[in-house]
Amino acid sequence: MRIEALSGWTSEQRHVVAACFLGWTLDAFDFFLLVFVLKDIAQEFNTQITEVTFAILLTLAMRPVGAYLFGRAADRWGRRPTLMVNILLYSFIEFASGFAPSLAVLLMLRAIFGIAMGGEWGVGASLTMESIPPHARGFVSGLLQSGYPTGYFLASIVYGVLFQYIGWRGMFMVGVIPALLVFYIRRSVPESPSWKPTTASSNTASILKSHWRLGIYAVLLMTAFNFFSHGTQDLYPTFLQVQHGFGPHEVGLIAVIYNVGAIIGGISFGSLSERFGRRRIIIIAAVLSLVVLPLWAFAASAVWLAIGAFLMQVMVQGAWGVIPVHLNELSPDDSRGTFPGFVYQLGNLIASFNATLRAGIAAHYGGNYALALAVVAGAVAVAIIILTAFGIEAKGVAFGTGRIRGPADPRTAASSDAI
Repeated sequence: MRIEALSGWTSEQRHVVAACFLGWTLDAFDFFLLVFVLKDIAQEFNTQITEVTFAILLTLAMRPVGAYLFGRAADRWGRRPTLMVNILLYSFIEFASGFAPSLAVLLMLRAIFGIAMGGEWGVGASLTMESIPPHARGFVSGLLQSGYPTGYFLASIVYGVLFQYIGWRGMFMVGVIPALLVFYIRRSVPESPSWKPTTASSNTASILKSHWRLGIYAVLLMTAFNFFSHGTQDLYPTFLQVQHGFGPHEVGLIAVIYNVGAIIGGISFGSLSERFGRRRIIIIAAVLSLVVLPLWAFAASAVWLAIGAFLMQVMVQGAWGVIPVHLNELSPDDSRGTFPGFVYQLGNLIASFNATLRAGIAAHYGGNYALALAVVAGAVAVAIIILTAFGIEAKGVAFGTGRIRGPADPRTAASSDAI
């Protein structure tokens, strides 16, 4: 199945996929550097971990602003130049975070970083999905989304190997590296073949008016999905540090293990969605996450925690691996640069208090992070199952026409106007 998905590609298509995968990987890398050093930042600024988690909240809350601004820019001026500007911005802000003299300044910088981070996913996903062969969408969707855990994987390596030498400030300074990707995009990546400059009829108001039901559904779905991913990732290193007393080496190693699982899950389940449908695969992954949840949250030893975390991220990112193609296929043609990223990041906005909520629950129950993680992850897995079951999909739609390519199940091949 994956070999078939890789057939018939041009050199330009391979460059597009590589660049957008790396863009999302390095964006996530810069974001996840923070989650490993919450305790250390709290110690330096003489505050509580709960206060520092507000930086995560601000980053997630500002991502819809970036998704809208960069998405509209991509629809008007093109995916490629917008992506380059976006990568330069998030790299510079990440580097500047390492010089923050106070928690207040750090919070401000993380809010600005959120704007930059919010723009990358939608622009990169639309450029990728509009450029690749249609039969490769499921595989590439999983590959593209696996950039997120790959970034987490790289951040965990940097933390495990370099933190003891460079501290939390040095961790942020390493985050300037993604800026180098711009040179590769400028040299090797073409513009999307489907992109056309937006017209007056493609303004935000008209898009929202025409597709408001689809928009509401997509925002609800992405709210649940963002609770799902951030609820199983952002505080897991803190859970390992505080509740189990693990050091940087153990935490970094476990993070590497569960991010390998996330990469495997994203690519595998994304590929399976090309054969079995987008919604069906999302539901299967969410159901399986409930099965492994007790091991992930309540195991007593490092070995079983690593196994549970590996399996949980296979399922969580397996469900996520379908999202890039699912949202792009549902999107209106004249706003594909804006719609997927904007609804994704609006879901992030609603879910932005995730880390603070879970840290508060854990504090209320005497530092019981396991309970806080399990309650949130289990509840949102059920929500994803319900929302997906009652949703629609447009698997195989031909971009620019709204028509489904080839035979399709009429129950799952509804156009984006059907909701």
